[in-house]
Parts: sequence; structure tokens; C-alpha cells
Amino acid sequence: MHDSHASPRPSPPLPEPNSPIPRQSSATFRAPFLSPASRPSSSVWSPPSYPVYPVLPNLGQSSGPDSPAGSSSALALPKAKPPLPSTRLTEKLTKEDKPWLSRTPTRERLSYWITFCCILLGVVGAAALCYFGATSVDLLNESDLCLVLEDDFNSGSLDESVWKRDVQLGGFGNGEFQITTNSDDNLKVQNGQLYIIPTLTSDSIGTDKIFDGFTYNVDGCTTDNKTACSAKSNSGTHTVINPAMSARINTAGTKSIKYGKVEVKAKNPRGDWLWPAIWMLPVDDTYGAWPLSGEIDLMEARGNLNTYGAQGLNFVRSSLNYGPLDSLITFIFGWWEVKRGGFNEGFHTYTLEWTADWMRIYVDSRLQAMLDLTIKKEKDSFWNRGHFPQTAQNGSTQAVVQNIYENQGGGWNAPFDQQFYLILDLAVGGTSGWFPDGVGNKAWHDGSATAMFDFASDQDNWSRTWPTNVDDRAFRIDSVKMWQLGGC
Repeated sequence: MHDSHASPRPSPPLPEPNSPIPRQSSATFRAPFLSPASRPSSSVWSPPSYPVYPVLPNLGQSSGPDSPAGSSSALALPKAKPPLPSTRLTEKLTKEDKPWLSRTPTRERLSYWITFCCILLGVVGAAALCYFGATSVDLLNESDLCLVLEDDFNSGSLDESVWKRDVQLGGFGNGEFQITTNSDDNLKVQNGQLYIIPTLTSDSIGTDKIFDGFTYNVDGCTTDNKTACSAKSNSGTHTVINPAMSARINTAGTKSIKYGKVEVKAKNPRGDWLWPAIWMLPVDDTYGAWPLSGEIDLMEARGNLNTYGAQGLNFVRSSLNYGPLDSLITFIFGWWEVKRGGFNEGFHTYTLEWTADWMRIYVDSRLQAMLDLTIKKEKDSFWNRGHFPQTAQNGSTQAVVQNIYENQGGGWNAPFDQQFYLILDLAVGGTSGWFPDGVGNKAWHDGSATAMFDFASDQDNWSRTWPTNVDDRAFRIDSVKMWQLGGC
């Protein structure tokens, strides 16, 4: 609709025929779009217009008589070519129509057989690897084992025909801080288990007597060393009564084996500086006193928490200890770790398998071996494994290091070629290096003359980590079994 007052818009002139297309139009535009508030009040608003281009004449072609005036005809398309004949087969080809399928190219046949042979060799190789890997594992023949000891502690009391108590306060060569007693407070059989329980000496004699003016005599002391049967506290010399009590038992003189199997099912205690152990010592010291005749540790552990920096209760360790001199000792050791929790949270089975040719110590399964050694060649002998020097300081003198095992007729597996008996114990602290200096808020130094005094002075701290529940504080043994290899 147009404004009634507006002048009519003139039509643009038509271009002459065959003239070039104009690049600009003479058409006019309406005013730009206005908002309702800006529109003139005197006219009716209409949307903006667009330029009108002139209708071009037919370029290059004549207009037909029926063509409307002023219009142009579209450009004519070239004449389309007829479609090509169909390539679709009228029927499926037969094998005779495809002779190339009846013969395989030489290279293709060769690549097939090469691939097949490689697959076959891989399968055969894997089978051989599995077979020889399985058959090469050293295993004990169960029919060759004779049961020597089986104790499941269901009798309600310790079988004293098998187990002997070690009762003393001498530290057993490790500078241990406990008194091993014959008291039921420290060792008892209940619930079908053996309990070795650590307690505080102050609970028995009082804290003051530990530090000064008291002489403690070990009831039923089992050693001939009288200095290990009594102690006197003296504050002036920082001499104290051992601040902890515990227990230790063994099968010396009753049950021992030379080659065979040992199996102990146990649950470790929790508490700082507690040291549970399952281990063996030689019956006759064939090659001399410790360490010359060796030591077999099935399991040693620490009661400190997982955060302890020197393997806490989430680790257990086994080792073989021996050497030709008191001052020259070799430790062959290995350990096993649980990623969560600790060995105090349940019972685990610690096993020794031992022959003249190999030794294996593991926890729960052979797959969890802490030690796995073969001694089938001279280079594998325990002497060669020790890598001992030619000379060593022995006391105040320089001594020539000799192969004492060979000199005394021992084989490649010496000193572990003799009868060994079993020991179960729970120690507290010590100065042997089992608890390294400067780790885990350790209150004493191993080389200090006042190590036990320093440990006793720190009792308020370490005793707080010992559980009040005996089931958690005790070293608990569920069963012990020993077999002799080669018949009874």
C-alpha cells in the first residue's frame, strides 16, 4: 500500500538490445527501517523497498513470438548424450569363468606356509617353556617326608616333653631388653593356640625399682651364665632392670631335622619395638659356635606400624646367617610385603623346604617366596655366596679367612648340612641393628652404653602403642609341624 500523497515512482529506462549489463541501477531506495516510534505520523508506513533491475533482453538468442514482452529466454542446455550400456552381468560367473581361482600364486602360498609355521613354532615353544618351567621347580616328594613333630596346642597346656623354656635376661646376643620368664602371664595355651605375651616389668615390681636400688633374680633361670640370671638397678650408672617381660621356647634336645620341612602357622603382634621370630639353630655346632655353624630364620618381623621407616608390621623377612669368624657374618635374606593391613591381622603359614641341593622359605604359598636358593653347583655354595675377603679383623688381630666348611669336610651346602632345632620367641627392642638408629622415634642408640636405660626412660611412649587386648599384643601360634626328609 502506498501513501496517497506520494508521487508515482518513474520506471527506469530499458537498455538497448545487446548493450552491456549495467553495474549500477538508477532505482531508488525507500527510507531505512524505522521503529514504530520514529515513523512519520502523517503517512502509512510500508517496509523498505529494494532496487529494481531492468529486465534484460535475450542475449545471444532470439525471442520467440510467444515470449512475453520484456522477458528473456533461459540459456539452452546442451543436448544430453544417451546413457552407456549397463555393465551388470546377466548371470553369476561360474568357476570356469574365473580360472585364476584354480591356482594360487607361488608367493601367496609361500607366505601362508611361513605364517603357519611361525604360529606352530610359537605354540610348541610356549608349551615347552611351560613344561620345562613347571618340571624344573624343586619340590619335595611328600612320600619321602616323615612327620617328626605336630602340635596344634589343643591340649590346653604346653607339652614340656617337646618344648623347653629359655628363662633369662641376658639379651641372647642381641642386647634384647626383655626378661624371658616361665610365668603364665607371658606364655600360655588357650583357645587352641600358644600365646607369647609381652608385659611391662613395672607392672610386677614397680617403676622405681627398675631404675634404682633393686636386685631382680630370674625365677627358674635356665642358663649357666649367672650374669644373665640377675640384674641390679643403679641410677648412678644408668643400670636398669629389663623394662619388659616375654617368653621364648625351643625344641633343643627333643625335635630336630636335617633336611625336610617346617611349617608354622602364626599371627604377629602389634606394638612398637616388638620382635616376633620363628627360627632354627644347629644342634651340635659342627663348625663352631654361632655364627660359624649358621642360623635359619623362617620369619622375623617388627610390631611397629606400617608408617615405620624400616619395614613395619606389613613386612615379614627370612634369612640365612653364617660366617667363618665372629666378626665376619653373611646374611642372605628376603622379605614379603602385604600392600594393605599387616601380618598382625590374621594367621599366616611360614614354611621352610630344605634339601642338600636347595632351600626355600615362603609365606602361605610357594609363589610368595622370601628365599629360594639352589646349591647344585660349586659356584652356588654358601661359601662362594658369602664373598668373604682373604683377611679380616678378628678382635685385636688380623686373621686369614679360611673356608672352614671345606676344611672340616662340609659340602657346598655347609653349614646347612646338619641337624637344626626350632625356636619360637617374642623379643623387645635390642642393639643388634634389627631396629636401625634414627628411625621411627627410636629412643636409644645401639652403640650406647645406656641403651636399655634410654629405652626404659621412654616407656610412656612405646608402651602406649601396645594394645590392651592380649589377642592383639601377643605372638600367637596356631600349629607347628616338622618333617624329616628321607624317612624316620
